[in-house]
Amino acid sequence: MKDKRKAGVYRGVLTAIVAALLAAWLPRAHAQAEMLPAPVAWALSQSEIPENAAAFYVHEIGAQRPLLAVGATRPMNPASSIKLVTAYAALELLGPAFQWVTEAQATGALSDGVLEGDLVLKGRGDPKLTLENFWLLLRGLRGRGLREIRGDLVLDRSYFAATEHDPSRFDEQPTRPYNTGPDALLVNFKAVRLSFMPDHEARLVRIVAEPALPQVQIVNRLRLTNGPCGDWVNRLKVDAQGGSAATRLTFSGRYAASCGERARSYSVLPHAHYVLGLFRELWRELGGTFTGTVRDGAAGPDARVLAAIESSPLAQVVRDMNKFSNNVMARQLYLTLGAEGAGEPATLEKADRVIRDWLATKGLSFPEMVLENGSGLSRVERISAQHLGQLLLASFRSPVMPEFIASLPLAAMDGTMKKRLADADVAGQAHIKTGSLTGVRSIAGFMLDAQGRRWVVVSIVNHSNAANAQGAQDALLSWLYQRGADGGCCAAPR
Repeated sequence: MKDKRKAGVYRGVLTAIVAALLAAWLPRAHAQAEMLPAPVAWALSQSEIPENAAAFYVHEIGAQRPLLAVGATRPMNPASSIKLVTAYAALELLGPAFQWVTEAQATGALSDGVLEGDLVLKGRGDPKLTLENFWLLLRGLRGRGLREIRGDLVLDRSYFAATEHDPSRFDEQPTRPYNTGPDALLVNFKAVRLSFMPDHEARLVRIVAEPALPQVQIVNRLRLTNGPCGDWVNRLKVDAQGGSAATRLTFSGRYAASCGERARSYSVLPHAHYVLGLFRELWRELGGTFTGTVRDGAAGPDARVLAAIESSPLAQVVRDMNKFSNNVMARQLYLTLGAEGAGEPATLEKADRVIRDWLATKGLSFPEMVLENGSGLSRVERISAQHLGQLLLASFRSPVMPEFIASLPLAAMDGTMKKRLADADVAGQAHIKTGSLTGVRSIAGFMLDAQGRRWVVVSIVNHSNAANAQGAQDALLSWLYQRGADGGCCAAPR
């Protein structure tokens, strides 16, 4: 009986000691979590970025509390890292195998290869309806015997609600393809790819357009020069003039022969006239005849589907979107969530509601989050580093986790991380989504440390010197990896 009493006393004393030690340790652990690691703090100061303009959040998968949370609750502009919200929601709500279908429908009688009526192209928001895929759709029409269209080309773009889009509003760069607005029938990102090719014998620069659209006139006044290539893009002087149906691009300035062949894409036509010009050229090359014009509309109840083409599966689309941070694809996907989740036509408000309802089903509430278009090409989108980190933690428990993580750029290997951390130990060990705007730099994703433990890592900087923040953010990844190599342990108990 005495032994039992002694054992009970010992257990009580031991429990009290553990509780006292834990009580003493937790504040220190909490304080450590709110202190930047020395290498990160040094790199941040070298960049002349104050700590109150940055946020950091590091959390080991499976741990109860984060290892690091500095400024993590501040609402901040994450730039393209907000694509993680759009991508994860799409993979769960639509499924990795989801595909977009674009149809070609006939509204009149088709006899002996002649369509006595309109050809309707019905778009459903395909984020990657490339030049090659559009050609395959038209090749399908020719393969089914259609050779002459005596009506118009009608574009059914009703899957997305009609809105006005000003491509110059964001940064006054209206010809840059990333400023292309979303469209239910977005073909080839509405881009014309120009190749600049030096001709050493003729001492001139040739410019070749793909696709070569008759509505886009190229005026070449470039001078071929000697010397280093350097920043060849900023030495190009581009003047875009024209209206809704045609445009003229005039190039002047210097182009160094040492640059070799370079390419750059431009977006200069409205959606409807881009599709019309591309359709005419490809249809003519395929041996077809078309003399009509283009207009918006919809197929009647008697229309027949003549040909259709499916997109790549969503998992592949998300990978292309995240690896190369494609804003146009993200905006298309964001609106697709609105159409599929809240009904056609898609609107930004519907997409926002669908995503917030989905977060609620997962027990996640991000009251500070602001979504404008789901791409990060925005001055108003906001989220905290902590909530972005919590989203990543939740995704690791999701059935679509493999597809989601595989969509992120791999440090020093591919995508927007290909040229970062090439000589660091963390190379190949971190899947990181990057974000970049004037005054914004962010990273968010997953990494393995030297002991094989997986971490969620988020860092966001909003400051006029944010362009210098890469050193601090790379230092964060290297510090966390090396911490594992040194035998460091998590900051909080499991």
